[in-house]
Amino acid sequence: MPTGKGDSMRGLAVFISDIRNCKSKEAEVKRINKELANIRSKFKGDKTLDGYQKKKYVCKLLFIFLLGHDIDFGHMEAVNLLSSNKYTEKQIGYLFISVLVGANNELMKLVIQAIKNDLGARNPVHVCLSLQCVANIGSREMAEGLGNEIPKILVSGDTIDAVKQSAALTLLKLIRTSPDLIHMGEWASRVVHLLNDQHMGVVTAAVSLIETLVRKQPDEYKGCVQLAVSRLSRIVTSSYTDLQDYTYYFVPAPWLSVKLLRLLQNYPPPEDPTIRTRLTDCLETILNKAQEPPKSKKVQHSNAKNAVLFEAIYLIIHMDSDPNLLVRACNQLGQFLQHRETNLRYLALESMCLLATSEFSHEAVKKHLETVILALKTERDVSVRQRAVDLLYAMCDRTNAEEIVGEMLSYLETADYSIREEMVLKVAILAEKYAVDYTWYVDIILNLIRIAGDFVSEEVWYRVIQIVINRDDVQGYAAKTVFEALQAPACHENMVKVGGYILGEFGNLIAGDPRSSPSVQLELLHSKFHLCSAATRGLLLSTYVKFANLFPEIKSQIQEVFSTNNQSQNADVEIQQRSIEYLRLTSVASTDVLATVLEEMPPFPERESSILAKLKKKKPEAIDGGEVRPSQASKMPSAQVNAVPLPTEPEKKPPEQQAADLLGLSTPATNPTPPSASSVLIDVFEATQAAGEAFKQNGIHTISADEGYNKFVFKNSGVLLENDMMQIGVKSEYKRNFGRLMLFYGNKTTFQIIGFNANVAAAGDLADALQIQAQPVESVIENNGQLQQLINIECVQEFSTAPVLQLQFILSGSMHNFSIKLPVMLSKFSEATTMDSQTFFQRWKQLNQNQQECQKIFKATKPIDKAEINQKLVGFGVGSIESIDPNPDNYVAAAIIHTRLQQIGCLLRLEPNSKAEMYRLTVRSTKEIASRTLCDLLESQF
Repeated sequence: MPTGKGDSMRGLAVFISDIRNCKSKEAEVKRINKELANIRSKFKGDKTLDGYQKKKYVCKLLFIFLLGHDIDFGHMEAVNLLSSNKYTEKQIGYLFISVLVGANNELMKLVIQAIKNDLGARNPVHVCLSLQCVANIGSREMAEGLGNEIPKILVSGDTIDAVKQSAALTLLKLIRTSPDLIHMGEWASRVVHLLNDQHMGVVTAAVSLIETLVRKQPDEYKGCVQLAVSRLSRIVTSSYTDLQDYTYYFVPAPWLSVKLLRLLQNYPPPEDPTIRTRLTDCLETILNKAQEPPKSKKVQHSNAKNAVLFEAIYLIIHMDSDPNLLVRACNQLGQFLQHRETNLRYLALESMCLLATSEFSHEAVKKHLETVILALKTERDVSVRQRAVDLLYAMCDRTNAEEIVGEMLSYLETADYSIREEMVLKVAILAEKYAVDYTWYVDIILNLIRIAGDFVSEEVWYRVIQIVINRDDVQGYAAKTVFEALQAPACHENMVKVGGYILGEFGNLIAGDPRSSPSVQLELLHSKFHLCSAATRGLLLSTYVKFANLFPEIKSQIQEVFSTNNQSQNADVEIQQRSIEYLRLTSVASTDVLATVLEEMPPFPERESSILAKLKKKKPEAIDGGEVRPSQASKMPSAQVNAVPLPTEPEKKPPEQQAADLLGLSTPATNPTPPSASSVLIDVFEATQAAGEAFKQNGIHTISADEGYNKFVFKNSGVLLENDMMQIGVKSEYKRNFGRLMLFYGNKTTFQIIGFNANVAAAGDLADALQIQAQPVESVIENNGQLQQLINIECVQEFSTAPVLQLQFILSGSMHNFSIKLPVMLSKFSEATTMDSQTFFQRWKQLNQNQQECQKIFKATKPIDKAEINQKLVGFGVGSIESIDPNPDNYVAAAIIHTRLQQIGCLLRLEPNSKAEMYRLTVRSTKEIASRTLCDLLESQF
């Protein structure tokens, strides 16, 4: 090794060799401590250290740190190295800064200044070093200090290609870490045109950047579609020699192709026929190349080729407008269903699930039914079997429903436990959706309970009860079938629940057969009694009291059951109470009264299915089975799931809706609506229709609360919204540019709210103006209970609109969506300030441009009261400055609006005219939005 002061740094090499030669941990620590002491003394005592020596010692510190030891000095020396003109010294300085200097380090301002100097340097190597450091750290302080410098480098015509690549990737990192601080503005169109750059590396980096920007502001960058299609066309039609430097195993620029295809998935299909035709040609070419014999047997070739192919198929599915492409994509995926590569089989099944939802390719997907069923039975990988189940569910329609449901039911007996619950839900949904003969549906559900009873949720067995009650033609068959199922030696508890409910309602339909006489039915059900949980026992007791009405000849046997000590003195309060009340009811009530109280349950009102909501909650990306979507040529497609309500818990129903809680499972509606012939997707447990009826619109409740919003202009706490279902209270506090809101969600009903979700949305420019962090909330609000949610808000810049509170929940089986304006307005971040008359009018005259002033003349809505006006101005956050205006009846105020980016000074003048009952309001500030927003808010209150 050379001994001179070159880049070899012999001292560093010797130190590393000494560390490697240490025989123990103690020896290593001793050697490191000795070196740290030497370096510390050199940094403190030796003022003549040159760049080479600083670099050597900083390298040693970096090596020690990488060994796992703490380093608490040497940072300033590393910062000093950044100003060196030698590449190796600057390189070590940036490396040390990137590894050891945190985002909150007090030296960060010096580092940012050094980076600014290097960004403006003529040496591209220095520029790249500084960009890499920014990308490695990516702190908010760097984004704020350098966010305007990097775009200039990126779009500059003098910047070399290597620097452009680094600038694009650095900007991408800053946007991902601090999206609110990076604003492209005037640079947007020039960044898009990087897709035309001659250097493929620049284009690749630019596509990653543009895709991130598109997701944030798609309208600003929609010009990228034409350029992306053009670039993709050139890549797809190029030969090996055209892109030799960017060809990977005979596949031209696969990474760039994938990025371009993903970028195009952010927009609908191009409207320009020329661009659309060119894009179609590109996709057809990719599909054609997939059919060609492989040019290499190496796995890298097939991986690159298939990566481009699958991304092209995803784009075809996204466009959902060309039947030819969709069918060809389906046929191509069908070839992968039996491929020896597990990953390809998985991806093929997953992609075909999406194709099955298109009206153009649904029939093509169905042709592969036998192959998918075979994959379900023979596939070794459970994740691939899961995708096969998803595809069977997606391709199911009326023509193949019985075959698919039968195969899924057959496979369920040996299916992995991890997918059984989801399979049960899907089988139940398909059986109900495509049932023509509802005896078949009853058989399917009972088989589900028999095969996978532990995985049958309440929604499923609620459903079969609902169907039976609402269809007269299936009630006798259901009673007979469930009676036979209960005779099995091993009978799942869910089967007992279904049997107890159905026999309690319709056991009389099979009582004529001696084999299923009333006493036999009672004996059969009671033989399961001691094996069941308390909830099921309560249900069976309700069935017995129903028997007392249906079969008077066995009333004495039933009363004997109620009167036993096991029931009347049971430790479970519910069972004890039911036994005593049912015994008393059957003893004292006349036949007519008993028949009235225990009459057959009426049909349930028509409601949507709750099983699909259960499936969606378990697997949000689930697609409604067999639901073929129309062409989405004019919009971006998405897998749609119908929002359907969950059933209300059986015990929770208003007492006025039934004389006694006799069956313990359902609540009859006051005016039941008979089910239509075309749909039986109705909820089993209907509770009340009164709550929120005023807001009902096709099962979705969308409201606005401008009135609640406006009353918060002058106060920080109160009730934002109140109706029959819910009360939403707000308590807030603000300090400078920070705000904190506590929201209180109160359930005013006697029913449980489930699936509760509360999000705060800030769209468009508001997303840049406010940084909002909403604390997650629990999904259940008990009856008459309350939830709290904390929301932290920072005002980044001025804004004029309000964020929206989006609520979604299920109450009494109905899905409710509320969209409510959150009382966060620009005036909340203002702070009253005082000044003398001279200062006020001097600043007033300075703010004399049209865009700085907003003036309104409007009629007073109530008599003008001076005390009330003062109170309102104080509540508004501006206060009132006395003895400034020559007219003592006028009001003058000044305030400062605090944002993260700047402080905005605001001056206000309110001139009331008591005789005319009019106001003249003038607001001036340095920002047009601030003037207009404050003026509008005040006008709404006077």
